[in-house]
Amino acid sequence: MYKKFFGLRESPFKVNPDPRYLFLTPGIQEALASLAYGIRGRRGIILLTGEVGTGKTTLLNMVLDWLRQNRAATAFIFNTHLTTSELFECLMADLGIPCESHSKSEILMRLNRWLLDRYSSGQTAVLIVDEAQSLSDEVLEEIRFLTNLETSTEKLLQVVLSGQPELEEKLRQPHLRQLRQRITVRCKTSPLSVEETQGYIAERLRIAGASNGPLFSPEAVESIYRHARGIPRVINVLCEHALINCFADQQKTVTPEHIEGVAREFEMDINTVRTTPLSAHQDNLTSVEKVLRDLSSVLERMRQPASLPVGSEGKL
Repeated sequence: MYKKFFGLRESPFKVNPDPRYLFLTPGIQEALASLAYGIRGRRGIILLTGEVGTGKTTLLNMVLDWLRQNRAATAFIFNTHLTTSELFECLMADLGIPCESHSKSEILMRLNRWLLDRYSSGQTAVLIVDEAQSLSDEVLEEIRFLTNLETSTEKLLQVVLSGQPELEEKLRQPHLRQLRQRITVRCKTSPLSVEETQGYIAERLRIAGASNGPLFSPEAVESIYRHARGIPRVINVLCEHALINCFADQQKTVTPEHIEGVAREFEMDINTVRTTPLSAHQDNLTSVEKVLRDLSSVLERMRQPASLPVGSEGKL
């Protein structure tokens, strides 16, 4: 209802993980580079962790779009309250592998043959598991066993385990040490600094079509950072409702008062200690600079009004 008033094409602060709105901070670029490096290098198990609301699922959706445009086979599991049999059902269904049998041995043989065929064709298969901290120990062990599907030199199935910091705690348990030892790449998402918060807000507004100058005063941005402590999901909640309140007041610029009102409405604790701002740093994974350029290109195409169809020439 406020889009026309502010000159926006769409709502810029929805909390759904739309990869078009992925904000490429140095930390996110490093995580993207690590994910790309692990997948392209067939490293097996890759671990992505981060606090709630720091953009893990948005990042994973970006990686999924990149993989699909490169014709990689993908399976994405987001409901992790699964039994072992349900894990295999989801995996086979997402990869499009028909298997009438419910026998675990038959499923694994069918999966192994399918993966070998893809490997022979130079193609990649990737299993991505979101909210992996909720997986049972039994299912985590089954995922470890899946990495036993390999040639003499490379893994046939690449696995990305994504979850909250509790996932790292779970993997430290002695009985999961074999799985922990097979993690070859680790990456993280982190809260934004105050400068990144300002850039994050400006970039989302730009993508949504804002062209009439800043909609948030500098003081409002500082208030957002103080309440959200750099967590993108909380930033979105604050900004969305602040725009609604600003529209109700028929004002063109969001002020700190609007932010404070939303913070009170959602009972956000302003006395919580601030997260330490991230220091600026350069991406040191130069070996995958081309992949990062490809990912940035995918992101730009997704942001175009008439984006290119999914599926590009070339393989991972």
